[in-house]
Amino acid sequence: MRIRSALAVTAAAGTLAVLATAPAQATEYSSALKIRGVQYDAPGPDSNNCSTGNSKSEYVTIKNYSRTATVNLKGYVVRDATSTNKFVFASNHYLQPGDYVKLRGGHGTDSDANNVVYRQNCNFLWNNDKDTIRLYKPSGAHADTHAYTKYDDGDRNGYISYHG
Repeated sequence: MRIRSALAVTAAAGTLAVLATAPAQATEYSSALKIRGVQYDAPGPDSNNCSTGNSKSEYVTIKNYSRTATVNLKGYVVRDATSTNKFVFASNHYLQPGDYVKLRGGHGTDSDANNVVYRQNCNFLWNNDKDTIRLYKPSGAHADTHAYTKYDDGDRNGYISYHG
C-alpha cells in the first residue's frame, strides 16, 4: 500500500554514489490496457448510501494504448492493495485503439457509447489516504499497477493521472 522506492548505494575507488530507483507505481507491464487515472477521493463527504451517497463519483479510467488492436475487457480484473476489493469485467466491453472506459462505483447502466461500466456496488473501492490499483489480464498476468498516496495529488482534487 505504500509507494516503494529503493535506494542503492555503491562505493567505488573511494567515491560514494547514490542511485534512486523508480517507485513501484512506475512498473511497466506488456499490455495495451493501462490505468489512465483514478478519482480515489470522490468530491464531497464520503457516503456509500446507494441513493444519496457519492461512491458513483469514485472511478478508475482504463485506456487502450494500442495503435492497432481492439481489446475486449471481458475477464480483466481490477483490485485494490489488499485484493479484498475487486471488480471483474464479466461482460464484453470493447476498447478501440485510444479508447477508454471509466469503472465507476454505484449502480448504473453500462454503456460502450458513454465509456462507462458500473461496479453495481455502492461501497468505495479506493482508500482516500493511500492504495494500490492493480489491473490483471484474463490470464491472471499483470496488465498495470499503480500505488498512490494523497500526497501524490498535487492539486488535491482527489484525482491522479498516469501514462500521460
